[in-house]
Amino acid sequence: MLVFTQRIEHTHECKHTLTLAYELRQKARLKTQSDEGEEVGLMLPRGLVLRGGDCLQTEEGVKAKVIAAPEEVSIARTSDKLILAKASYHLGNRHMPLQIEEDYLIYQIDHVLDEMVKNLSLEVTHELRAFEPETGAYNSHQHASHEHSH
Repeated sequence: MLVFTQRIEHTHECKHTLTLAYELRQKARLKTQSDEGEEVGLMLPRGLVLRGGDCLQTEEGVKAKVIAAPEEVSIARTSDKLILAKASYHLGNRHMPLQIEEDYLIYQIDHVLDEMVKNLSLEVTHELRAFEPETGAYNSHQHASHEHSH
């Protein structure tokens, strides 16, 4: 079994890929399979949230690229920046992982939250796509830009 112990700078020399949903990309300890079918383990520092495009490495130097798995999400859209800010505030108050874009928000499907943001005049749809929520102001790993798959 390959055991990935550290995140490294992006490289194009990855022999393996790991496609993981957001829930799994938050785990420091995980046993799973690579996309190539090889059994792998994660033994990463606690508190690390993996993002699509991150590269991992074993103690032996084997590398893997992390891919954010498509998952069912709610997308709340509006062209009104104030309404978008209010919806972000209300979702944040509920400690929901939230991906914030210029004119829409993405969160894991929750029909109660869908109704709440609809009541704030946002249009809500459901899609299957990679989910890359904000990591928070205290997280030391920030990406300059998200990788999006529209």
